[in-house]
Amino acid sequence: MSGILAGKRVLITGVLMESSIAFHTAKLAQEQGAEVILTAFPRPTLTERIAKKLDKPVKVIELDVTNTEHLGELETVVREELGGLDGVVHSIGFAPADALGGNFLNTPFESVATAMHVSAYSLKSLTMACLPLMESGGSVVGLTFDAQFAWPHYDWMGPAKAALEATSRYIARDLGKQNVRCNLISAGPIGSMAAKSIPGFAAISGLWAERSPLEWDLTDPEPAGRGVVALLSDWFPKTTGEIIHVDGGFHAIGG
Repeated sequence: MSGILAGKRVLITGVLMESSIAFHTAKLAQEQGAEVILTAFPRPTLTERIAKKLDKPVKVIELDVTNTEHLGELETVVREELGGLDGVVHSIGFAPADALGGNFLNTPFESVATAMHVSAYSLKSLTMACLPLMESGGSVVGLTFDAQFAWPHYDWMGPAKAALEATSRYIARDLGKQNVRCNLISAGPIGSMAAKSIPGFAAISGLWAERSPLEWDLTDPEPAGRGVVALLSDWFPKTTGEIIHVDGGFHAIGG
């Protein structure tokens, strides 16, 4: 099969809804020739149902990225299914309700720690769990939401994304000698499950109608998915530690 991911084997996390960037990444990856395997938590059956909308059947693995047993078993399961990996997509983020919605100054550390563990540290955990599978090198791609700004209502997910962005750079530093690249796509707002869980999401997304040079469609995750697929491919062979904005140009425009 032809395509920029022909012959590639890719693990993708975060497929929860058809509207998610992760789903469109999986769809595009298959169209571009990749073999895909999905992980899911806490409801693998939900991901299995959504996965049926992909062009080809895929295996869904239960994976809690904070669970060391799950991470320890990942290599064996993936090797049996695909033999190895060439790419990993980190599309995971979570913060407890009291870490969002204007409660920044009163959020307890326990909730902050959860947000950091799931949303940032997990990039390292997932990468290291998959590293033995990337014997000839590979590409790790994560998803962020521009952490250089303090967004309305986003609260502790902002510092968590900042930590994710820093973590990506350190992974790029430490795994470059093994030919493993690590990059992020900084996507504009999409009406996904993750977005809908953020109080005041409309206040954030409304900014794009005012400032984005390119028209931004909140209902279209495909541009971000295309960015992820491009970074998974061999077309960025010497790019690592990078954050590529797929946000209609919003990041480049002052208020």
